[in-house]
Amino acid sequence: MPTPSLDSLPIRRLTLRDLTACADLSEDRGWPREEHKWGLLLVAGRGHGIDAPDGGLAAACVVTEYGPREQPSLTAVGMVLVAERHSRQGLGRRLMRHVVEEAGTTPLTLYATPLGRPLYEELGFKVTGQAEMVRGHFVPSGRPDILTRTATADDLPAILRLDEEVFGMDRTHIVTRLPAFADQLRVAEEAGRIIGYAAAWPNMDTHVVGPLIARDTATAQALIASLAAHTNRPLRTDIDVRHRELLDWVREHGLAPIACNAVMTHGITELPGDWSRRFAPVTVAAA
Repeated sequence: MPTPSLDSLPIRRLTLRDLTACADLSEDRGWPREEHKWGLLLVAGRGHGIDAPDGGLAAACVVTEYGPREQPSLTAVGMVLVAERHSRQGLGRRLMRHVVEEAGTTPLTLYATPLGRPLYEELGFKVTGQAEMVRGHFVPSGRPDILTRTATADDLPAILRLDEEVFGMDRTHIVTRLPAFADQLRVAEEAGRIIGYAAAWPNMDTHVVGPLIARDTATAQALIASLAAHTNRPLRTDIDVRHRELLDWVREHGLAPIACNAVMTHGITELPGDWSRRFAPVTVAAA
């Protein structure tokens, strides 16, 4: 029986049953397996994949929608991967065209590596910002003036209100999963009012700080310091480069830059919400 051409292979929905295949695909491209992150994305978002004729996945990506379920306000695209043995055969382009067509009039956003950026530009995405990835063991210095504590179930309504105000749209389906997904979820408080929150979730040998929502830089610093105080792992996070003061501060405290990715959008010229209080995403795969 002849092997079907890659062009004829259907694009299908991925589910949690595909978790191992997704992790295998990550590993095939030299990425960490990241099964924990894949699990969140496949449940909170929607996976698209192309099965390889010789087994496993030839290509995959995940989209996460925000805003009203019936008419999303924004779709984030992430984990766009093509198996090494099937690379440079148009599968990534085909998968992304499918995502763009499926989104219709809904704006799209993604974080692009230098390698992926030309494809996204070809499809009409524009660079609207940048995020710097930093990693390292946090070195504490002194005690922050801002009170932080572990979040409780009673904090969730206030966290959701703050998150929607800053992010610019509802993402309850992500935020309500953070207590189970993250090893830490902490809030910053002033006069009994929550002025910021952040999570630290496990990813291979690190704890990723994200999301990081804070009233100002000092609040963001206090949240990072409090998360670092409760882990022995290196921290990793992706900080909007407009937050230069925070980037300088984390460098002074042991986190070094390891990559810089472009924030790209399709259908809008800038992301909604208040960037001045949005310091880091949950993950670059879901915005």
